[in-house]
Amino acid sequence: MKSFRRQLPPLTALTVFEAAARLSSFTKAAIELGVTQAAVSRQIHLLEEDFGFPLFARSHRRVALTDKGRMLSEAASGAFNLLAESVADLRRGGESDDLTISATVAFSHFWLMPRISEFSRQYPDINLRIVTQDDMPDLERAEMDIAVRFGNGMWPGGHAEALFEDEIFPICSPDFARSAGPIGAPGDLIRHSLISNDTDDPMWTGWNEWLSAFSVVVPRKTLGLRCSFYTEAIYAALNGHGIALGWKHLVRDLLDQHRLVQLTDAAVKPRGAYFAVIPTRRAPKESVRLFREWLSVASQELATRNL
Repeated sequence: MKSFRRQLPPLTALTVFEAAARLSSFTKAAIELGVTQAAVSRQIHLLEEDFGFPLFARSHRRVALTDKGRMLSEAASGAFNLLAESVADLRRGGESDDLTISATVAFSHFWLMPRISEFSRQYPDINLRIVTQDDMPDLERAEMDIAVRFGNGMWPGGHAEALFEDEIFPICSPDFARSAGPIGAPGDLIRHSLISNDTDDPMWTGWNEWLSAFSVVVPRKTLGLRCSFYTEAIYAALNGHGIALGWKHLVRDLLDQHRLVQLTDAAVKPRGAYFAVIPTRRAPKESVRLFREWLSVASQELATRNL
């Protein structure tokens, strides 16, 4: 087997190339690396000579990666990121382990935060950082160790492991339920104030899709409050503004606390499931394994509970 020294291009030139490719500029790369622009150009030229083909297409005052340059850039960025993370872990000396968790606002607010103290009690040496954002971050570049998302299990740059499925049903406050009176069928719901929320997620199930599952024709204009986020819709329901769609795993605690009630037995299973998504480019971490196991146990416990 050939040594890495013979297989790899000059590492100094590769480091310079990674910076120039990431910043799309020889000048910015020179500033970041603390060298002259001429030195950057010289290292890129040496690398192109080593490969035997151009890595950048040069024009007046700008450079752009060629197709082969883009392939090398992706490989170099991934390798350097992995090496940097491993070095950081070694420098910590194993005394503590950091864990960055990405979750949607609703999942973090209604599911994760009420339970994460259990994980911290089990593993007090793990430093937690929770990043809440509804969009999935770029798994190739984002500073995160694991994400929890609802979807089809297919995210570029990530390995997804299924946690649990969900189901959706109408919910409201106890006071609103009493004032609304009996609701015997899904079609009865359109006579009441329906709370909805905006989303660009194609996997999301809103009122139109939910009612259509029961062959209910939704009128063009319905009464109700429209919110920007699902968390706002749930708080609107808690405060008696109308009927929202409850995703079982997000509202289970509120139902157990009798702060919300399920109006009918009618429920819809949405497409997809909740997944733990681990970036494939990151080095395996013990904290990720422990958190993934904790998620699995927690989801199994929830599956055995009755609403």
